Amino acid sequence: MNKTDNILEVKASAKYLRSSPLKVRRVLDQIRGKSYKEAMMMLEFMPYRCCQPIFKLLKSAASNAEHNNGLEKKDLSLVTKAYANEGPVMKRFRPRAQGRAFKIYKPTCHISIYVGTQQ
Repeated sequence: MNKTDNILEVKASAKYLRSSPLKVRRVLDQIRGKSYKEAMMMLEFMPYRCCQPIFKLLKSAASNAEHNNGLEKKDLSLVTKAYANEGPVMKRFRPRAQGRAFKIYKPTCHISIYVGTQQ
């Protein structure tokens, strides 16, 4: 729980999500600054694979606000912060012709979402 500029913020985070942080950021940029209901509706109809974990995370942030701080979901006025940081990268090798091997990088990311309400 953070109090800045009369805005009460509640956080939820997901770690080691098997998706590229660049792909997650393009979705988070769309919902940042929107109201909770509007963000949920946008995530439900976006065609990206990472929308489902972000949808769950936003629901979790709202539940945290409701359970830990006694706020109502309908009172959550906006998604104040949403960002994705890089996690560890899994490195794999793909066998190729004539005994060669090509590297494959499987990135992970850590997502944090803050929902807030005016005090």
